[in-house]
Amino acid sequence: GDSWGPSDGPLILLQHGGGQTRHAWKAAGEALGAAGYHAIAFDARGHGDSDWAPDGVYGQDIMVEDLCALIKELGGQRPVLVGASMGGGTSLVAIGEDRVDATALVLVDIAPQIEPEGVQKIQAFMNTKPEGFDSLEEVAAAIGAYQPHRKPPKDLAGLAKNLRLAPNGKYRWHWDPRFMQLRREMDKRFERLSACARALKLPTLLVRGGLSDVLSEEGAANFLTLCTHSEYVNITDA
Repeated sequence: GDSWGPSDGPLILLQHGGGQTRHAWKAAGEALGAAGYHAIAFDARGHGDSDWAPDGVYGQDIMVEDLCALIKELGGQRPVLVGASMGGGTSLVAIGEDRVDATALVLVDIAPQIEPEGVQKIQAFMNTKPEGFDSLEEVAAAIGAYQPHRKPPKDLAGLAKNLRLAPNGKYRWHWDPRFMQLRREMDKRFERLSACARALKLPTLLVRGGLSDVLSEEGAANFLTLCTHSEYVNITDA
């Protein structure tokens, strides 16, 4: 994990999405730390620099257990939970099922109702070249094809944070391939997360990137009917 800000500041835990790493939160963590918060971003199990689970278990419940273990390790302080995609689902279940006592919740591009086509697009990207890439240039090209609206990085060295260099010289995505073998039952997921959203009592903010094909405006509106006190922000062109 990485941390920013004073250790005695209000605690904010930043959780990344599936296939991402803690580095996705670097700029946000720096801004929060400068504002006096104690912000911590950590790699989920099977992602980034965290170990791959020996038993290959990566479901939502074990992610919540990991979150609870981290909060306990940090002294049990009530945190603000901020989560994107997978990390947002973990946060929503943790609070909605009364497993974490948090002060506020921020969900980024995630809600009970998500778009199957967008999920399939992400999964297809994550399954790109399981045998590995020959170069960072090849990785950059794959990312550019997946997200053509994003400017390509000037320095490809930063991409190495998202990859592991295999003994055969191939660059492979940093996550455990078994993470992609999870059976995701979308109907049960919707029911569970909807119940969690209805149970929320704390200050809640839903953030949607305007270009998101996973969380639609309809999905955001559905969340606002489940959690009527929630605030909502749509960030254009994100």
